[in-house]
Amino acid sequence: MISQDMVKLGTARSVIRDIFEFGMQRAQVVGEENVLDFSIGNPSVPAPKEVQDAIKDIIAELPPKAYHSYTSSAGDNNTRTAIAENLNKRFGTDYTLNNIFMTCGAAASLNICFKAMITDEANEIIVQAPFFPEYKFFIEAHGGKMVLLDPPEDLTIDIDALEKAITKKTKAVLLNSPNNPSGVIYPKENLEAAAKIIKAKSEEFGQPIYIISDEPYRELVYTDEEVAHIPNLYDNTVICYSWSKSLSLPGERIGYILVPNKVENYQELYAAVGGAARILGYVCAPSLFQRVITRCIDVPADLEVYKKNRDILYNNLTKMGYKVAKPGGAFYLFIQAPNLDADEFCERAKKYDLLMVPGAGFGAKDYMRLSYCVDTEKIEKAVPIFEKLLAEYK
Repeated sequence: MISQDMVKLGTARSVIRDIFEFGMQRAQVVGEENVLDFSIGNPSVPAPKEVQDAIKDIIAELPPKAYHSYTSSAGDNNTRTAIAENLNKRFGTDYTLNNIFMTCGAAASLNICFKAMITDEANEIIVQAPFFPEYKFFIEAHGGKMVLLDPPEDLTIDIDALEKAITKKTKAVLLNSPNNPSGVIYPKENLEAAAKIIKAKSEEFGQPIYIISDEPYRELVYTDEEVAHIPNLYDNTVICYSWSKSLSLPGERIGYILVPNKVENYQELYAAVGGAARILGYVCAPSLFQRVITRCIDVPADLEVYKKNRDILYNNLTKMGYKVAKPGGAFYLFIQAPNLDADEFCERAKKYDLLMVPGAGFGAKDYMRLSYCVDTEKIEKAVPIFEKLLAEYK
């Protein structure tokens, strides 16, 4: 007998992937240049030259065993040290390599954390909408239950709803800032208010409630807004990070988990992270790219094209009358459908080969996500189509 739950997951693609596949099919009919596919967060900016040079230099300078063999399960010591020092320099912390566990990207980091923390089906993970749809599947796969908070008007953390949602069953609160799908950066005071509530509830129930901070977009910021380092606001915080977006390396699957010393039962949790990675089959993160990260840890993300695309879309769409959450980071635009029915709007947009993801899967059915990590030419082509679509509702 085969697991029917896994059969369902294996045969039902995510809505994002489904639209992406539709776009590839349409490209065969009308040409790729005529399909305005804004469905998937696949960086259009190439990896920085420093990354390319690091790959070449490592292969030229070192014997193959040095970059093709296993590292330790937690990762290469030099890589972990470089990451810790980078964080210390930026956030005034005192991390060492023993706080860093290398992973195969943020998805692996999240699954490892859930496996390490969830002990039975009574455990709940609170998630603030709008949210990345895979969270639900990750949480449930490890026996937990996702408790979803409806999105507030400003698409930040709904503090009142959070306070009401926390119970003795709450194991963690999962946060994502800059946010996918909205691009909104949670203000520091919003995070401080959330931390205060979670701390009070932890004390009330006599057990730690963790914050799991999912941060693949941390370096993609276009404003002077502060992306707070949440462990500086709340001790029981674990960070899941990836270089997929900041260095345009989604296919290389390289990231880490940060478990600060301040976390309650730090040693036990760090050991559980290692055990979860082991049982899930993450023997070690890709060796070559651990070495690449060591050399490129201070290389900044290239934001020029993303910012240009964001500004073109945001300025034009808001001028037309669309309601749009202004993204301070990431590379997504979250647009409210004029008729408050994003499914219908996205379906209507297909006649112009304009492809976006309706927001129901993100927990906000009247919004749709547009991923603007594409060539600027496609952004410019999309603007008049949005105007035509809006006119159809007037």
